Amino acid sequence: MKADHFEILVEELSMEAFLTLVLPKILGSNSTFTIHSYRGKPDLLKKLGARLRGYAKWLPATSRIVVLVDRDDDDCKLLKQKMELLAGEAALATRSTTGGASWRLANRIAIEELEAWYFGNWDSVRLAYPSVPESVPNKAAYRACDAIKGGTWEALERILRRAGHFQGGLRKVEAASKIGSGFDPDSCTSPSFAALRYAVAEAVGETDQNH
Repeated sequence: MKADHFEILVEELSMEAFLTLVLPKILGSNSTFTIHSYRGKPDLLKKLGARLRGYAKWLPATSRIVVLVDRDDDDCKLLKQKMELLAGEAALATRSTTGGASWRLANRIAIEELEAWYFGNWDSVRLAYPSVPESVPNKAAYRACDAIKGGTWEALERILRRAGHFQGGLRKVEAASKIGSGFDPDSCTSPSFAALRYAVAEAVGETDQNH
């Protein structure tokens, strides 16, 4: 059964601002969505079990849930296991357990955080901030956007400050909105973003491939 609505749970306002602009590019007019942001990952994970049990009681069969958190410094497998366990306790079939489009909930992890996805679609950063160098993704430190060392938001802040932006520090929500407006989901080279894009596209019947 194809999805016609998504409930998206994210850990902070910058991800909400970004997805508000990017999800319509993936879903088109096929589905609606509501994004719920929390006060950081600990807050989301603390409240997640109760939220999922609530969804299990009323969520229509044509709706899907996506839980999206940053990996940060966590062990990715352990973090995913914790999220999957909470879904199982709420009796919600996940993308990982069903292996196909019949899932009710998809747990997805931004590796290591939202800003890595910007490096994976650097053209969108340059559209928002034309003074940043075009050559950034060609440098060894940034070539694999999901493996940037030392924090991706810190790396982005350094680059933007050198280009004359955010001299007082990176304003994450503002950057998310500006970059999200020109972000191309199909061109992003981040594997963790591709996993999110594929899951939601699959749920609305936009793809029939396995991932």
